[in-house]
Amino acid sequence: MMLRTFALLGCLAASSMVAYAAQPVNLQTQALTSSPRLNSQSVAVVDSQTGKLVYEKNPLQTQPIASITKLMTAMVLLDAGLSLDEPITITEDEVDRLKNTSSRLSVGSTLTRREMLLLALMSSENRASASLARTYPGGKAAFIAKMNQKARSIGMRNAVFHDATGLDMRNSATAMDLVRMVKAAYQYPLIRQFSTTHEYIAHPSATRVLHYKNSNPLVREGEWDIGLSKTGYIEEAGRCLVMETTMGSQRLIVVLLAANGSAARVNDAKSIKTWLEAHPNSWLSG
Repeated sequence: MMLRTFALLGCLAASSMVAYAAQPVNLQTQALTSSPRLNSQSVAVVDSQTGKLVYEKNPLQTQPIASITKLMTAMVLLDAGLSLDEPITITEDEVDRLKNTSSRLSVGSTLTRREMLLLALMSSENRASASLARTYPGGKAAFIAKMNQKARSIGMRNAVFHDATGLDMRNSATAMDLVRMVKAAYQYPLIRQFSTTHEYIAHPSATRVLHYKNSNPLVREGEWDIGLSKTGYIEEAGRCLVMETTMGSQRLIVVLLAANGSAARVNDAKSIKTWLEAHPNSWLSG
C-alpha cells in the first residue's frame, strides 16, 4: 500500500505530552513517490518533537498489541513509586495458562522489582511482567484498572488492556494510540534505559545464572541510535515493534504492527529508514 505524508497533528507542543496526546489525527495527505512496500499491516511514523505524521499505513486500525503492552505496565509500576529494591518471587500465579508459553524464571525464582522490570522491558519476560501486576497494591485487578486509566489520560482513545503481559489478545490499540504511549513512556528514564539495555545476567537463585538479551535485534546490533524500544508477538498480533529512534537528523517514533515473519518488522524498520534518508526534502523539518 502506498504510504503517505500527513499534515501536522494539530498544534502539538513538544514540551507538553498531554497536549500532544489529546490532538485528533489529521487525515489530509500529500503523496510521496516510490514509497517502500511494508509487510506490517499497520504503521505510523511521527516526528517526536513536532508531532508531524511522516508515514502511515492503516494508522487508525485497532490491532492486538502483544508485548508492546509492557510499556504501559512499566509506566503504571513507576507511577506507583514502589520500592524497586524489594525482592519479588515468581509464584504459580505467573504461570501462563492462557497460551502455555514457557519461561526461564521458574516458580520460586527471586529477583528485585527493578530486575523484573528490566527483564520485562528488555527481553519481554512474561512472568516478570505478571509479577509486577500481582505485587501492585490491590493486586492484578487494580493494576489493570490503572493501565486503562493511564491509557485514557495520555489520549489512547481506542486502547484497552486486560493483562500486564500482552498474552491476552484483547489488549489492543491503534498505531496512533501507540505513538502516544511511546511518547509518554519516553518521559521515564528507566524505561528508556531498560528497554535499550543490550543484555543482563540474572541470578534468580543461589545456583542459577540466566543470560538475557534484548528482544530487538536493532538494539543488540548497536548500529541504530534508539532511545526506546519494545517488541511484541502473539499469533493474533503478528510481529510488532515500537521505537523512538533517529532517522536522518530527526528523532522519530516508529510503530509497526501485525508483520508476518520473524524478521519482517525489523526489515520494515530498515526499509523506512532507507527510504526516508533517500528523500530528506520530503519530510525533514528545518
